[in-house]
Amino acid sequence: MRFDNKREIIDIIEYYMHNDTEPLFAAAREAREPYYGKRIFLRGLVEVTNYCKQNCFYCGIRYGNENIRRYRLDKEQILECVRTGFELGFHSFVLQGGEDSHFTDDIMVDIISCVKEKFPDCAVTLSMGEKSRESYQKYYDAGAARYLLRHETANTEHYQKLHPTQLSFENRKKCLRDLKEVGFQTGAGFMVGSPYQTIENLAEDLLFLRELKPHMVGIGPFIPHKETPFREFPSGNVELTLIMVALCRVMLPDAMLPATTALGSVDDNGRERAINAGANVIMPNLSPYEFRADYALYDNKLSTGSEAAEAIAAIKKRITDIGYIPDLSTGHHYTHNVR
Repeated sequence: MRFDNKREIIDIIEYYMHNDTEPLFAAAREAREPYYGKRIFLRGLVEVTNYCKQNCFYCGIRYGNENIRRYRLDKEQILECVRTGFELGFHSFVLQGGEDSHFTDDIMVDIISCVKEKFPDCAVTLSMGEKSRESYQKYYDAGAARYLLRHETANTEHYQKLHPTQLSFENRKKCLRDLKEVGFQTGAGFMVGSPYQTIENLAEDLLFLRELKPHMVGIGPFIPHKETPFREFPSGNVELTLIMVALCRVMLPDAMLPATTALGSVDDNGRERAINAGANVIMPNLSPYEFRADYALYDNKLSTGSEAAEAIAAIKKRITDIGYIPDLSTGHHYTHNVR
């Protein structure tokens, strides 16, 4: 399967939209096997703040949403979440939040350093939005190993339809380049079925990822939030999302691909189906229970039951039931076995 030009990729996507997808999913599983075998990596997610200075049109924690209970965790609360996860066996943690000006570089460096000091054998991933290269360098020097920053769409015109004018795809690309150059295992990604998206846009996403060669790619369906300008748009198609996961795996066989919470939110078996389409990461929620519903990027987010860290046994069983092996190690990209 080739990814040489946009027309070929469009033809591939459209073919699998109208034909049996199992040969594609089998190819994705085969591509994953030499790098990660049957292991599915579990990373503990800590949603540190739902304050955000940005006003992205698709996001439920956007600055313009006045009907939301805002919160931010302090250092001790974050450390307690990590400690809880560590006691459950986790050795990989994702600190995620909106672009909250409260979390200055000094505060973030202190948090990262404390996590690494108390849990030196654990990996820290950040997902806190667009920052300067200098900020990224400080986070890396403090001990963070990975950074997630979805590109959302690789088409400039489409990007502006999803974001306010002060945000640009050029700056998003710059941030991703900066992250890679600093040394982070870098994650990009996009929504499937976002407003105004075309099949051509999805092909452009794959071409962009082939060029960027990220270590991680997050792909999930668009899900509307009632307090955004996109409240009336339909959710993204699950089948098309799985096709894009599988194509990404075939194109980037060594990438870490999450079976996203969004897929689990629109399909009860969405994450298992993503694993069978090539995904190999799940991120159970370690955030304090009382705040989980407030970190609502979209409506009807999966936040109870097997998504709760307290139900880790249920998550592991769902993984083993489909023939895979839960792995709570640091879960680094195979080219990065440090930090």
